[in-house]
Amino acid sequence: MKRILLAGLFHETHTFVEGTTSLRDFHVGLSDELLACRGDASPLGGMLEAAERFGWEIIPTVDMRAAPSGMVECEVVEEWWREFSKRAAGPLKEGVDAIYLVLHGAMVSQSYDDVEGELLERIRSLAGAEKLPVFGVFDLHANFTARMARHSNCLVAYRENPHTDGREMAVHAAEQLAAMWSSTSVGDRVSIPRMNWKHSGIMWPPTGTGTAAAPMRELEAMARELEASHPEVLAVNVVAGFSFADTPDTGVSFAISTTGSEDAAGKLLDDLCALAWQLRHEGNATDKPVDKVVNQAGEARTEKSGPVVIAEPSDNIGGGAPGDGTGLLRAFVKHHIANAAICINDPDAVRALQHNAIGSRTPLSIGGKGSKLDEGPLALDVTLVSRGDGYFDLEDKQSHLASMCGDAFDMGPCAVVRHEGITILLTSTKTPPFDLGQWRSQGIEPEKMSVIGVKAAVAHRRAYDKIASQMLWADTPGPCRSDLRKLPFKKVRRPVFPLEEQA
Repeated sequence: MKRILLAGLFHETHTFVEGTTSLRDFHVGLSDELLACRGDASPLGGMLEAAERFGWEIIPTVDMRAAPSGMVECEVVEEWWREFSKRAAGPLKEGVDAIYLVLHGAMVSQSYDDVEGELLERIRSLAGAEKLPVFGVFDLHANFTARMARHSNCLVAYRENPHTDGREMAVHAAEQLAAMWSSTSVGDRVSIPRMNWKHSGIMWPPTGTGTAAAPMRELEAMARELEASHPEVLAVNVVAGFSFADTPDTGVSFAISTTGSEDAAGKLLDDLCALAWQLRHEGNATDKPVDKVVNQAGEARTEKSGPVVIAEPSDNIGGGAPGDGTGLLRAFVKHHIANAAICINDPDAVRALQHNAIGSRTPLSIGGKGSKLDEGPLALDVTLVSRGDGYFDLEDKQSHLASMCGDAFDMGPCAVVRHEGITILLTSTKTPPFDLGQWRSQGIEPEKMSVIGVKAAVAHRRAYDKIASQMLWADTPGPCRSDLRKLPFKKVRRPVFPLEEQA
């Protein structure tokens, strides 16, 4: 029976938003708590299910995860390391066959631009772990690094954005580990793969990294062709990067796990980088002014059934924004949009309504507290429609939200209010808009709305494409604007496109 050390660390760090992410913001699972994920929709659940199929003994250590947010405090990194090293020491001394990690890959702390690379190097320093196979899964929006490649053997990225395949890729990575062992006859030496990596000299905003369209569609197709035509290659990862993190290696890169030569892998990486450069302008997606988009939504609604969905990438919750930006809501109010719905994360507003009677009318200050780039709170006269506990089961167990949290999500105490024709769902916990159950749990049927505003870039499409008459994107003030030239980068290696035209 193979013995596998299992751990997880998942955070997408937005270094341009205010505030930090502390230990109390993380859900921490220790030892056998990790095993409770078996069978759920998360990558961790997928790995555990694969391990059971292969008859592996899983030695769970620590799993820490938090929603995308600001700079991670040093205590978080050191706490993860304390828990992992403490729980791994005994098994490593007894004998372990591999280490499996469930990662995001874009975590930044006050001390480390490359948290995952730092921890992978520390793992390699542990007695008994120096030469162990390190396999695992990570998010397509990682900022992968040479250090991560140097201290791992086969990390597999998600291949779809929206991220519908996180669990599937976790299983795939486990299958590659099993195949590595089964590919040798008794007495033969196991050929352990190595990771090879290269940066493309490109950054793309999240709005330009959907895999259903260029350039990611073409890059993923090329990656799959390379895997099929090179039997020594275990995985070809197209890493879109997370452009709202200011680190030296922020941006689009490629990582290959192979048992072949470094030179051969380098040629494949060069080919991938060349294609990315040819398509660089197609990934540099920017958004239209919000007033123009909201007017377009009103016209589109008369032509086709189903709501017009307007994404507000600048306040993309899945990218670490506060989710309380008022830009799109202000446009709804200004243009008197009827039968519209939008969700604002504002625990203060929810608390302000806790003693109000359902159906009562009251002035309320909404949103505008989480980013200095926003215009500030918007004062509206609202009618209280309902209150709820905010817990909902995911309708889609293959969504990106499922890869983050499993089968259910808790938005915290919620309130639904209405201002003229606009329904506003107020939450106490930032909730990425990746599942329609978010609305239905609070008595709102999204299919019946004329216009819906969502705080996302691409990942919302998995849920909303099936009900939308049209999908639009609007530029509003906020920390996740698609025009990367407006962000104050200081650490990213230059030149890099689109900050410079030639990189």
